[in-house]
Amino acid sequence: MNVSDRMVEILAEEGIRHIFGIPGEQIMPLYKALSESEITHVLTRHEQAAAHAADAYTRSSGKIGVCITTASPGAYNTTMALATAFKDNVPILVLTGDNDLEYRNMDRFQSLPVFDTFKHITRASYNPLNGTEAIYALKAAIYELKTMPKGPIHINLSKDVLSSEDFQDFDLCYLCEDDMSQIGDAQEMINSSEKPLFILGAGALSQCDKIGEIAHKYQIPVTTTFHAKGIISEFDDLVLGLSGIRSTPRAKYAFENSDCIIALGIKGSERTLPEIPDNLIHVNLNKDVLVGDCQIHGKVEDFLAEIKFKKVSWMDEILQIDNSVYIENLDDDLAPQAAIKRILEKFGEDIIVSDAGSHTTWTTLMMKSIRPGQYLFPGAMAPMGYSLPAAIGASFATDKQVISINGDGGIQMNIQELATLKENDLDVIIFIINNSEFGIIRQWQEQVYDMKPYQVKLSNPDFVKLASSYSIDAVRVDNLSDLEYLLESDLHGPLVVEVVVRSENVPLP
Repeated sequence: MNVSDRMVEILAEEGIRHIFGIPGEQIMPLYKALSESEITHVLTRHEQAAAHAADAYTRSSGKIGVCITTASPGAYNTTMALATAFKDNVPILVLTGDNDLEYRNMDRFQSLPVFDTFKHITRASYNPLNGTEAIYALKAAIYELKTMPKGPIHINLSKDVLSSEDFQDFDLCYLCEDDMSQIGDAQEMINSSEKPLFILGAGALSQCDKIGEIAHKYQIPVTTTFHAKGIISEFDDLVLGLSGIRSTPRAKYAFENSDCIIALGIKGSERTLPEIPDNLIHVNLNKDVLVGDCQIHGKVEDFLAEIKFKKVSWMDEILQIDNSVYIENLDDDLAPQAAIKRILEKFGEDIIVSDAGSHTTWTTLMMKSIRPGQYLFPGAMAPMGYSLPAAIGASFATDKQVISINGDGGIQMNIQELATLKENDLDVIIFIINNSEFGIIRQWQEQVYDMKPYQVKLSNPDFVKLASSYSIDAVRVDNLSDLEYLLESDLHGPLVVEVVVRSENVPLP
């Protein structure tokens, strides 16, 4: 048995069932071992797509997403996707190949310092110099991904290390370093509070049942970040909606009037906390994102086990606030928001995956999530090209129907993954909201920079013919009546629906 065989064996023992990637020379020993295992390898057409798929695999299911690439060309192709996972704290495992150890620091074919680059877009980047270190790195990475899910972890693997039969195996034993020293201060703040408020982030997703039980028992209102939508059903009266830059009226009122804000698993960015309140209790496993005076560095689970809550009664006050968000032109032909509204009405219980662009704003404003991991989109990094490969990853992770709502600009960033979609016959429906422009950029040009639209108009391909060239069923609609008629059907993927819409400004925060 060599190092590659043992690494694949470890992955299988940890319950890894799918890996996304593209083979190459330097990573070939690992692929040989993978070909002889029960793990399913999903061949993507671009390494960025492989990492995006692993990202959504994790977001939609809570399971570890894994991607593999070869040396520098393949590895560097993942950087945008890794940066996306890093900014959104998504725990995925990335394995990259490299030239033999003796050539690592030389100007050789396909040699560049991948390890040095990846240190800036991962939570940890390992560079093992022998077989024992490689096995250690993999076990340590899996442990961290499962117990300290802060973001992607990278292991750079030289070809000769992967082929080596000289290694030692061992069990790991770790203790999570934390700092619960301010738990007493937090308890005092909660004891004296009459108007507590939960702000829940992605770091609280694993405790959704426990948090739901506490919120209902003690009548504590809940707001969420974008990535925690659905941690408690958004149809629940206790759930006020998004906090921060896209706050709903009730969430904004509660934030401004609460006397104790309990932030669980949030990043604490300016998009969630426009200001850092004095009455903030911030709990996060990642100490680097903690803000405020009362910082609890540890697991949300441990915090909830230590804290005692009391029943409060300010929900009636909050419910007096009209929480509706008015959106114009919801019945207009060719309005993108009108089309997206109908799509969400049809597929409101399915997994929805957005990209970056104006369609994401409309979707976020109108969609109510009923469970965690139901609405996926690339938040803090917001790269175009996320939705299609992410929908593929979510489909493999959940084996459920997945709906990709994409723009005509975003879909073309990774449109080659239509081949991956068809090859695996996945139940993914792609709605391309086609306004023939980069709409958000055009809006910025006009409203912020007082300029005429410049380099934002798109001369698009015929998306129906393009999808058909991949042997994927496709249809184009250009009015609400035809879209509504189509949505009355029992639709299943692989399917591409091009929805022709007009240019439309999104409402600003």
